[in-house]
Amino acid sequence: MSFLHTVLAFVVALGVLIVVHEYGHYLVARLCGVRVLRFSVGFGRPLATWRVGRDATELTLAAVPFGGYVKMLDEHEGTVEPRELHRAFNRQSVWRRFAIVVAGPAFNFLFAIAIYSGLYMHGLPEARPVLGAPAAGTAASAAGLAAGDTVRSVDGARVATWQDLRWRVLQGALQRESLSIEVSGADGNVSDHVLDLRGYPSDDVADDPLERIGLRLYRPPLAPVIGRVLAGSAAERAGLQAGDRVLEAGTRKIDRWEDLVDAVRAHPGRALPLQLERGGTRLALVVVPEVVGEGSARFGRIGAAPRISGSDAGRIVMRVRYGPLESVAKAATRTWDISVFSLRMLGKMLVGEVSWRHLSGPVTIADYAGQSAQLGWISYATFLALISISLGVLNLLPIPLLDGGHLMYYAVEIVKGSPVSERAMELGQRVGLALLLVIMAFAFYNDLNRLLS
Repeated sequence: MSFLHTVLAFVVALGVLIVVHEYGHYLVARLCGVRVLRFSVGFGRPLATWRVGRDATELTLAAVPFGGYVKMLDEHEGTVEPRELHRAFNRQSVWRRFAIVVAGPAFNFLFAIAIYSGLYMHGLPEARPVLGAPAAGTAASAAGLAAGDTVRSVDGARVATWQDLRWRVLQGALQRESLSIEVSGADGNVSDHVLDLRGYPSDDVADDPLERIGLRLYRPPLAPVIGRVLAGSAAERAGLQAGDRVLEAGTRKIDRWEDLVDAVRAHPGRALPLQLERGGTRLALVVVPEVVGEGSARFGRIGAAPRISGSDAGRIVMRVRYGPLESVAKAATRTWDISVFSLRMLGKMLVGEVSWRHLSGPVTIADYAGQSAQLGWISYATFLALISISLGVLNLLPIPLLDGGHLMYYAVEIVKGSPVSERAMELGQRVGLALLLVIMAFAFYNDLNRLLS
């Protein structure tokens, strides 16, 4: 995908999420009778301003797109006319102020639930939870799992898709616990296995835990024939086309699609010569696989999919679809699970059990936005939901300057019966600013490290 497309996908995602978050503050403030002076998408110098409503609220598009704000009538920020005092934010009860502040993160969670609900009702193509042969020496091999096993449940929780399995195992890896896996073998017999993850290095949970554990998705033997080439991918830049049969990759003869995958994965960022057959003619091309992952987990990807027959597709892919009520329930559960998982990851970062290198900044998020947009609207919508949840969780952290910091002040006010002192709030703002600068520094460092490595 081109740089322009990546930037566009990132800006659209950022704009949507900022509007959703700030609209939560705006709507509840209006419902509580507070006058809203400005609704700004972005910070800094206004690029465009419109005035709407009887209060002439300013809708502003500002120059710096990394955030936004809702400015309300408040005696702490300027003189308020006596006739408007009842509409000032600071004159509202603590419960109303609490509701206005918490509405921003709440709308981020509701937005994610709405996206997931829509996707579940539309129907999603999902891989079946059928296992390939585990690598020797892995936890899956030690558990006795075998090629062709279909996972039925993990710790009693039903598993319907590969994504369900991945999510359950990822949580188990983070908690370093043993999981009870029920499988149906290739012969139809049901058996139970114990997947011991107590020794799993939770510092690696953000890489590819299933591969490390030995849980591989079953793939039927496929011919090394290109079925689809993603727009803007390394495969397209190299000139690969649908229908091409790959004969050799480097010095390696290619008999199966898995052989090609292995060759590509082993050449991240390095030229890989290919010998092809196209329309009965042999030709040579050179592809440079894109680098995916980081550090020791780096591998190559070219953005090409195999040609799969209908019978093979039915063995590995299923379409998951739910009714409206079940979709909303599953969406709410998924949003909750991701939120809790995010908090656990943050907690383990604080105590040093998970590396801070897993913290991502705007460059990495922009890259993911571009990649998800390239894969189609379903992937992009899923990306928006995930980032919306992350934004909601981040804003609820009890750090002054964030919504969670204000909620912390209001909680203290509820307990002690009076507002937090101006001095305490001023000190809190300084501490909050320092914490945010440290977090941003880590995120930008990780972004630069990923780019340079």
